[in-house]
Parts: sequence; structure tokens; C-alpha cells
Amino acid sequence: MEPVAQDFQPRTFSIKLWPPSGSTRLMLVERMTKNFSTESIFSRKYGLLSKEEASENAKRIEEVCFASANEHFMKEPDGDGSSAVQLYAKEISKLMLEVLKRGPMPEKDRQAAVIEKPLLPGNTVFDISGGRRAFIDAEEAQELLSPLAEQGNSYTRICFSNRSFGIDAARIAEPILASLKKQLTEVDLSDFVAGRPEDEALEVMRIFSSALEGCILKYLNLSDNALGEKGVRAFDALLKSQNSLEELYLMNDGISEEAAKALCELIPSTEKLKILHFHNNMTGDEGATAISELLRHSPLLEDFRCSSTRVGSDGGIPLAKALETCSHLKKLDLRDNIFGVEAGIALSKSLEKLVGITEIYLSYLNLEDEGTIAVANALKQSVPHLEVLDIAGNDITIKSVPALADCVAAMQSIKKLSLSENELKDEGAILIGKALEQSHTHLKELDLSINMIRRAGARCLAQAVSNKPDFTLLNINGNAISDEGIDEVKEILKAGLNSADVLGPLDENDVEGEGEEGEEEGEGEEGTAEGDEVELESNFQHLKVEQD
Repeated sequence: MEPVAQDFQPRTFSIKLWPPSGSTRLMLVERMTKNFSTESIFSRKYGLLSKEEASENAKRIEEVCFASANEHFMKEPDGDGSSAVQLYAKEISKLMLEVLKRGPMPEKDRQAAVIEKPLLPGNTVFDISGGRRAFIDAEEAQELLSPLAEQGNSYTRICFSNRSFGIDAARIAEPILASLKKQLTEVDLSDFVAGRPEDEALEVMRIFSSALEGCILKYLNLSDNALGEKGVRAFDALLKSQNSLEELYLMNDGISEEAAKALCELIPSTEKLKILHFHNNMTGDEGATAISELLRHSPLLEDFRCSSTRVGSDGGIPLAKALETCSHLKKLDLRDNIFGVEAGIALSKSLEKLVGITEIYLSYLNLEDEGTIAVANALKQSVPHLEVLDIAGNDITIKSVPALADCVAAMQSIKKLSLSENELKDEGAILIGKALEQSHTHLKELDLSINMIRRAGARCLAQAVSNKPDFTLLNINGNAISDEGIDEVKEILKAGLNSADVLGPLDENDVEGEGEEGEEEGEGEEGTAEGDEVELESNFQHLKVEQD
């Protein structure tokens, strides 16, 4: 019997800045209400809001901004939530300013819209995810969901994430959700049966599925429910009725081979799908083959994530080939699978056709040199507008670097480049540094950590980024750079457009490792490790990397 519900345990393994607690959200609403209804430079110019109108605006702003930030967080679940917090604060400030500049509204207009329609494009969010993570009983469900039962409400987006519904609570939700079928467009049921026994969790899923059957949804999130095939089929009524989905999230859901096939069987159309995320599942090769069929029928797909899904070469090849049909793809994330060289070569052929792509994440795919060279050559020809390239942890050696350097030189829009956890050594670092030295004015982050780099390579990388106006992070940790080399890197950065603050932590740098390697390589020869490095760098002084 496959698991359906997660163990209901507190998440203590990492620090999460998102979501804010219910008390924090309430405090923000109270603070906004006070700002709206207190004399200020804005009120003297535009008028003072009544406490009632101030409260209405504050509540609506917080709801909208929380939903927007939460959606952002769900798309980047690996983060600590800091970017969601920043977005939340930024959007609140922006909407507050709009309300302050608009001033009080006539009663009839206020009844129609608390905030102007351009700021709230006709949809209202109902979200209970910000409270404590807990079981919900029937009585609490009745109270929590009461706003949804009000006649004439305009809720189009609902989020029940982070609360665990039992059968009694689901029965309370059933008629309420059924009454909203004609107006709901976005539904988030992620992590909503945590800790429930399998039979109960499946029944709750069936109740919600039946209640929501027939909704014309654009967004559906069923992540963090350990669905498996049984869970997917528990949602059959809802899934079968969907022809207009634009975003579908099934992350950390136990999407096995059978579950992936069930999805293909149940969802009638993915022609409008723009975002499809399968992160952290047990999909495997056969499951990936099934998902490839979804891709072939998703011509408008812009964002595809199939990371940490146990896909090897047999599944990676059909998946890679199917991507060529997704001509609108902008973001591709295949991290942490076992593709291997052959799947990497198949992927390179599809990448040649994805000319609009801006973000590619291919770390830990076992591409090795052959697969990496194929990918680099494809990207050089097809994606001059690429902003993010992550190809870390692929056993890349100096053999791949000339192709990578030419590829990087052609990417004048690149903002983030990660080649960490490979074996580039000084020779590779110098080639990459030379490729980045000219232009590349948008570059913000460069990661060549854990690459056996010593003083010469580190110095060249620092020189390459020192003239970038927007640069924020050089990560060369986990290498073997001498103390003198580190001092040189800092001086180079200080002398350029950036300060040494852009240099990342060096707590894993092996200072002694450089000397040991230098001595070992220099046995029986004249000179020192430092002399070898100077000679090495001088050999690259007149190197010209091909740029298109």
C-alpha cells in the first residue's frame, strides 16, 4: 500500500521565513489601517480615509499581496522564503501608496471595489495557509470557511494549504466549494491532508474533487500530499473536468510511473498549460516517458520543472526529445536526475530549437564532458538571451571548457552562471574568466566553487567580474587558494567597480591544499607552485574566446 499522507511533524530541519504567522499578518493589517486613517502629508493633499474604509483597504491589500508572495514561494520551494518576504513587503508598499494617493472613495464606488481595478484585476483571494499548521475539525472548518459561504462573494482564488482536513471538515467544505464552481479559477490544495490515515486522506481528496468538479481552473496546486497513483485517481472527477489549466503543480507527491500514467489518462487537455512542476517525486524512467506525452501536447509551456525525480537515461531521452515541441519554453529545470551522456546529447538537440529560453538548470545530471560539450555547442547557437545557466556537479573537466567558454562568451545577457562542483582547475577557470571579461554587463553571480582552483584561476575570475556594474556574488569557496591569492582577489575586486563584499564565504577553502598540490606537481622541476601559476596565467594572456 503506497503512502498518501505525510507524517504530521513540525518542520524543524530548516529556517523558513515564509509564510508569516497569522498574528504577523494581523499586525500588518492593523498598521496599514492606522496609516490610512491618520493625518499625514497624503491625507492633507488627497483626503483622510475613514477607519472603516481604511480597514477594508488594509485587509484587501494584505490578502492580495500574501497570495502573490505565496504563489512566488510555491514556485521556488527550495528557498528559505526571503524572496517571498521581499515581494510581500514591496507589493504592500506599492498598493498602500496607490490608496493614499487616491484618497477616500464615495460609498457607492467603495462597495464596488476597495482598491481600483487596475491593481486588483477582478479576483479576490481566500487564503487560510498563514495560520498554524494543524488539523481542522468540522467546527473550525465552519468558522474558517464562512466567508466563502456568504452570498455575492467574489472569491476566485482559494488556498487551503498548510491545514489538514479530515472527513468531517471536508464535508463542511463540500457544499461551500460546490457553490463556487462558476467563479473559482485558482485552487491550492497543497499539503492539506498531512498526518491523516491513508483511507481518510483518499476520501477527503474524493470529497474535494467532487465538490470542485466542473470548475474552469487556470491554476491547480496539489503538491505535498504524497498522492501516488491512488491519490491522483482520487482527484479523477476534478482532473477530468479540466480543459483550461495554465499552471499545474505536483511537487513532492510520490508521482510514480503509475501515477504519471494516471495523470496522462485523466487530464483531457494541456493545450493551454504554461507551467508544469514535478519536483521531488519518484517518477523514474517509465514515469518520465509518460510525462513526455504531456509535454508533446503542451505547445504553450513556458516553465517546466522535473527536478529530483529519479529519471535516468531511458526516461531522460524521450523527455528531452519531447521538449523540442515546447517552443515557448522560457525556464527549464531538470536538476538532480541521472540523465547521463546520451540523454544530455538528446537534450542538446532540443535546446537548439528553444530560442526563447532564459533560464536553464542542468546540475547533477551526470552529463560528463561529452554531454556538456553537446549542450554548450547547442546553447551557443540558439540562446543568446540566456540569463541563468546552472550546470554544476556534472564531472566536467578541462576537456569541456573550450566549448563552455565559447558558449559563455556568446551569452551577453547572462546574469547567473554556476559551474560549481566540477574539475575545471586553474586552466578551466582562466578560460571561463577570459570569456566573461569583455561585455557581460548584466552578470550578477558567478559560482566556481569546489573546482580545484588555485591562485591563478581565482585571480583571473576576480579580474573578469571586477568591471561588472551589477555584480553581487563571486563564489570560489571549496577550492585551494593560498592566503596570498585571497588577498589578491580582494584587492582586484576593490580596485574595480565592486567592493570585496561581493566575494562569497571562504570557510571551506583549503589553503594548505594549494601548497601540497604545487609541491607534488613540481617535484624534480625548478621553480615553485607560485611560479607555475604565473606561467600558467601568462599562457592565457593573449587568449581570444570566440564571441558571436
